[in-house]
Amino acid sequence: MTTYDQIDFSPLLALSDTEVVTNSPVRDVTLASGKVLALITLDNGRDHTRPNTLGPATLTALGATLDALASRARAGEIQAVGITGKQYILAAGADLSEVSNVGSVENARLIAQLGHHVLGKLSDLGVPSFAFVNGLALGGGLEIALNSTYRTVDASAAAIALPEVFLGIIPGWGGAYLLPNLIGIENALEVVISNPLKQNRVLKPQQAFDLGIMDAIFPASNYLEASLRWADDVLTGAVKVERKHAPGKIERLTKWPIAIKVARGMLESKIGAVPRSPYVALDLLDKARSGTKAEGFAREDDALAELVTGDQFAASMYAFDLVQKRAKRPVGAPDKALAKKVTKVGVIGAGLMASQFALLFVRKLQVPVLITDLDQARVDKGVAYIHEEIGKLEAKGRLDGDTANKLRSLVTGTTDKSQYADCDFVIEAVFEEVGVKQAVFAEIEAVVAEDAILATNTSSLSVEEIGAKLAHPERLVGFHFFNPVAVMPLIEVVKTPTTSDAALSTAFVVAKGLGKNAVLTADAPGFVVNRLLAKVMGEAARAVYEGTPVADVEKAFAPLGLPMGPFQLIDLVGWKVAAHVQDTMVRAFPDRFYANENFHELAALDEVVEKDKGGRVTGFTKAAEKVAKKATGSTPASADEILRRVQDGLAHEIKLMLDEGVVPEVEDIDLCLILGAGWPFIDGGATPYLDREGASDRVFGDTFHHPPIRGIA
Repeated sequence: MTTYDQIDFSPLLALSDTEVVTNSPVRDVTLASGKVLALITLDNGRDHTRPNTLGPATLTALGATLDALASRARAGEIQAVGITGKQYILAAGADLSEVSNVGSVENARLIAQLGHHVLGKLSDLGVPSFAFVNGLALGGGLEIALNSTYRTVDASAAAIALPEVFLGIIPGWGGAYLLPNLIGIENALEVVISNPLKQNRVLKPQQAFDLGIMDAIFPASNYLEASLRWADDVLTGAVKVERKHAPGKIERLTKWPIAIKVARGMLESKIGAVPRSPYVALDLLDKARSGTKAEGFAREDDALAELVTGDQFAASMYAFDLVQKRAKRPVGAPDKALAKKVTKVGVIGAGLMASQFALLFVRKLQVPVLITDLDQARVDKGVAYIHEEIGKLEAKGRLDGDTANKLRSLVTGTTDKSQYADCDFVIEAVFEEVGVKQAVFAEIEAVVAEDAILATNTSSLSVEEIGAKLAHPERLVGFHFFNPVAVMPLIEVVKTPTTSDAALSTAFVVAKGLGKNAVLTADAPGFVVNRLLAKVMGEAARAVYEGTPVADVEKAFAPLGLPMGPFQLIDLVGWKVAAHVQDTMVRAFPDRFYANENFHELAALDEVVEKDKGGRVTGFTKAAEKVAKKATGSTPASADEILRRVQDGLAHEIKLMLDEGVVPEVEDIDLCLILGAGWPFIDGGATPYLDREGASDRVFGDTFHHPPIRGIA
């Protein structure tokens, strides 16, 4: 087997012209026992908004530093090596911009091998190595720690994780082999596969310690000093590091293969077979049960090279760039200096959605929030719900007592609309009907100041029509949240022909204050997300009413890679809401969208679909079957036919939306679908997928992206 020392890594340095190099300066620390620990501090010279990353130049320099320390260890000059990071950050992993520019499978393999070569030196210095995880440690950052002999963690570290599977790759610098052999297979499956697939869930320091990833945890106030004292005690033997999942204690013959089998079944049930990286990671974790570290690292090299050059990683990097950069600088947003300062928020409505709005506004903006409804009983119920949710956050330790009391005091309810007079920003969450929304805004406009901003949360109605009877329609803006309000990161900010820059600017500033990503859209039916989901749902309904079994329709949609099938999505959104959106889209575009009057009859049922243990829809309930049969035909469609209809329908609709100027650019379509519909990173949103599948070419003889977003041939 070729050793890493025999490999020429110089081709990678030619790729790293733009790399922000993370330096690895060393200082000697004389410990209380008199032993000397050489402490490396990773630092790219930037502030905390630009984390340390590990590109080819960084790794090469770190490798040279470790070689020099190994020589000093052999000479007896040092008795240990420590590695930590700049304030708040160890490392955020590989420099993804460098990884995505590898250019060839050979270079991709070299990146994997270089990471193994350099980080592997931490376990081969001739003296113990200590990783002092003083902050953020993601991907390769955590693998620095895993390759070290011992690990401590700062109790205030922001996040610890191996998120690679979320991005279409695998932990490729030792994580897939070292972690299961450190903490056992069940725990490793959670960290490597389950957490990334749960919207990139990360570990808190205490969780990392409890799992056995970290050997010790210390408070931030004296973290490094405590870590150095602990390291000294380990070196002198005063502290014996006991690991509950030490190699000799890990059961490999029975528990390991069973855990892998269960995990595979869960993956097949929850995500289908389209995403590749979770299954590649699963195979690597399975094989980590036996064999040498060198063999485990070689498997990671091969797997990473294959995935890095594939379509799913290319799409993931496109999606990652959208979420990390474009989402933070919304295209078309007016100067934030034009925004009205929001010192009090009014919410019209006190139902569940309105109460969720009020809770989010008071938590994030910490300004007075006023809610109203038709009668005092509903208002009281809404306020009680908000207070109860604040109490739950306090019980979980996410709010301290003083903050919780402050937030409760900021939320009030009334049936007296005159109390809205000093609200700067008023949002409605009432029944999805134009007349109802016009009526509540007419009542509120008569009370609030002339420059107060009015916002509608309509999901598909015309914002311009809602504001048609306002004296100042320029103050009205669409502000469309997605459910669940606290979780979904997108707000569609909708501009009508009369919406002022001040109203738009205020909407964008408020969205940012709420911790949401805002995308500007024109006032078109369904805006972006619901328009395209209506296409997906409509094609699913069409197939069912043609006579295709529900379960077969769900399976036909699997290649899209969506987090759930169309009927599972409808069930989550709500059948009444879905029926309403379909009606809106059919009224606007009767030749392109499908709806069936029978849909409303289904929506009136208490339960429409049956699901398996994984939440996947298996069919209609008996009551729904009885209703659906009234309108069901006898010419079922094949899976290929259904999929092609959906692909071509989406390609056609997106092209029309771009031609109509619904959003500034195609990237905004994908950003909306990723943030608002959970469209997977491995698709890159919808348009890279439609280009790859040939739907764009079939529909309009071109592609959305030039060149199409693909892997490396």
